[in-house]
Amino acid sequence: MIPQISIIMPVFNEAAQLEGKLQALQPLRTRCELLLVDGGSKDVSSAIAESLVDQVLQSPCGRARQMNLGAQYAQADVLLFLHADTQLPDQAIDLIMSAVKHGAVWGRFDVQFDSRQAVFKLIALMMNARSRLTGIATGDQALFITRQAFQAVGGFPEIALMEDIAISKLLKKLAEPCCLKANVVTSARRWQQHGILATILLMWRLRLRYFFGANPDDLAARYYRRQ
Repeated sequence: MIPQISIIMPVFNEAAQLEGKLQALQPLRTRCELLLVDGGSKDVSSAIAESLVDQVLQSPCGRARQMNLGAQYAQADVLLFLHADTQLPDQAIDLIMSAVKHGAVWGRFDVQFDSRQAVFKLIALMMNARSRLTGIATGDQALFITRQAFQAVGGFPEIALMEDIAISKLLKKLAEPCCLKANVVTSARRWQQHGILATILLMWRLRLRYFFGANPDDLAARYYRRQ
């Protein structure tokens, strides 16, 4: 039976949290297929995933490359790109399928963080509002795209960083995104590890430089240097 949705998860050294995240997705496998694309992890991410997904694929490192490879092997007509540290809301599959049935060709969820700190509620509010205003989605918001739309734009531009912004710009030429109000829950760990204000300022600087044509390789080097 062809699945309704192919869930594509790019990973790199996610062994510490991966089993729990994949266990949470198991009830969806009656309707969806789950593909994990490992970008050359040095830990046991692939081994953990073997019994919990439909396919484990190996790819050169780079989230865009990994997601494009997953899309090549996916069977469904709707692709859902899910980060390993993001949890889907209840009824996520029904919400996506309903949106597609009513004409959406791509979209994303609202986002919230897995922290009770009030500042993260404000950050999420700003992220969701910015996304609605600009029509640009981030990977943390769990992008879903019909296969036809994905192929029409040529998949994710294989750049080192900002691939979510790049594909959003391409998809906007086809249609405005469907902005689902249900929340995915994403990890606040990197914000907490590197400092909330410092992370906000860094991300805005990187986005601004990307807007003005900076090389994504240079931006990625700056971003991952602090990871």
